[in-house]
Amino acid sequence: DRAGSLALIIVGLPIFLVTAAAIKLTSRGPVFFRQERVGRDGETFGMIKFRSMVVGAELMLENLKADSGNEVMFKMRDDPRVTRVGKLIRRTSIDELPQLFNVLKGDMSLVGPRPPLLAEVSGYGHAARRRLLVRPGITGLWQVSGRSNLDWEETVRLDLYYVENWSLVGDLLILWRTL
Repeated sequence: DRAGSLALIIVGLPIFLVTAAAIKLTSRGPVFFRQERVGRDGETFGMIKFRSMVVGAELMLENLKADSGNEVMFKMRDDPRVTRVGKLIRRTSIDELPQLFNVLKGDMSLVGPRPPLLAEVSGYGHAARRRLLVRPGITGLWQVSGRSNLDWEETVRLDLYYVENWSLVGDLLILWRTL
């Protein structure tokens, strides 16, 4: 994980620089967004992403949740908080690239269940809590199997399948499908 993340950071440096410049030139606020997430065994860490939303987007979340009727994991197709550059970097998953630094640090893995928010974990049932038995990843089985088009039960099923059937070959296949 660490060697792979370091190599990807070095190779991806031009993408990092162009993305940072695009964010800075088109919207006010920081280039990076840091958010507390839950990792392996329920330990929290600060996950880093390129900022794809307007500053203060988290304060707008409750109003959007009330309108969406969503369950545990909030997703919205045309989220009004997303910036123009944010739409592009989200569609291409470039917003996730700074998480390579989380992998380098040891908080995350290249492959694994996505790290949930603290609020999401409080809504987990017993089965969903088993997602926390492994280090969370930048990509995972549910991301390459339907991404945001999956419902909560399908997401949990795929993550639990990953946790219970982990293999190096499986991780390499998920990385290949992610590319």
